[in-house]
Amino acid sequence: MKKVRLSESSQTDMAIDIFKAFDRRAFIQSMVAIGGLATFGANWPASAQQARKIIIDADPGQDDAIAILVALASPELSVLGITCVAGNAPLALTQKNARMVCELAGRPDILVFAGADRPLKRPLVTAGHLHGHTGLDGYTLPDPTMPLQSQPAVEFIIETLRREPVGTVTIAALGPLTNIATALQRAPDIAGRIEEIVMMGGAYFEVGNITPTAEFNVYVDPDAAQVVFASGIKLTVVPLDVTHQVLATAARAQAMRNLPGKVGIVAASWVDFFERFDKEKYGADGAPIHDPCVIGYLLRPDLFSGRLVNVEIETVSELTVGMTVTDWWRVTRRVPNATFLRYVNAQGLFDLIIERLGRL
Repeated sequence: MKKVRLSESSQTDMAIDIFKAFDRRAFIQSMVAIGGLATFGANWPASAQQARKIIIDADPGQDDAIAILVALASPELSVLGITCVAGNAPLALTQKNARMVCELAGRPDILVFAGADRPLKRPLVTAGHLHGHTGLDGYTLPDPTMPLQSQPAVEFIIETLRREPVGTVTIAALGPLTNIATALQRAPDIAGRIEEIVMMGGAYFEVGNITPTAEFNVYVDPDAAQVVFASGIKLTVVPLDVTHQVLATAARAQAMRNLPGKVGIVAASWVDFFERFDKEKYGADGAPIHDPCVIGYLLRPDLFSGRLVNVEIETVSELTVGMTVTDWWRVTRRVPNATFLRYVNAQGLFDLIIERLGRL
């Protein structure tokens, strides 16, 4: 059978026709077939015994907390440490929250570090309107007894990347990118040692959730995001375009609540708390679960699809500061610098989340 090479415009027209005629799944399959989207099964580790080393950089936050729980429940991942940053809440709260989550998971052995308490160049913006005054409202956990490490987070990141073999450590970035950008500025040599950065942040089709044009994590520190996107490091972006498909519906929250033990009840209570805001905001059946998508991608990249594109960060305009200017349709000649995810098998991801929470 002779294969016919379609032009890029013909490919796009074909995909649009298929989208109109069928459902989203058919559209995704067709785009993959003609080269418009990529799936990522090839990135899946060869075996569960081959644990992928990760540093979790986070600003917990209920959804960060669920992401951390899923990571700690997954033998495919080796969590070298959790570095905390100000974002959803001030640093004094995010580092405390991270330690409480580790203890909830029965992992007081995890190293937790405090990092940047403000963005590189701007005043700190937090999200107390969504996450509550503690950053982790919804279920009251006991104060942590495990220690906060005395070493600053940025020093830990640099030291770890220099110690571990080149290309063996991935950074799972769940909050503003201040810690990572600071580490890259202080120690440029580490850029070539990072296996990959998988980050929750940005948007293209979904535009913004904190301003009309910006997603919260990038908006808090766009200057840090600019450093990371310009670093040349392999970068995978999990934007609002993906996370807004992953909704904690009543049935999914109940599935968490039905798990044996305490973890499921706590996770469901967190979801109940922050969905009050998002359900009203978006008019959806549940709140988006943002940060667990990053861990889900590390565990099951085959659940996601996207494409390699150029992404630039707006740092100047008052109207659009923090915007991830994404060349999805490849209308510029700018060099691609990030794999920008677009679709996810939401039920498959939730099944994974719930199964892992059930292990704790």
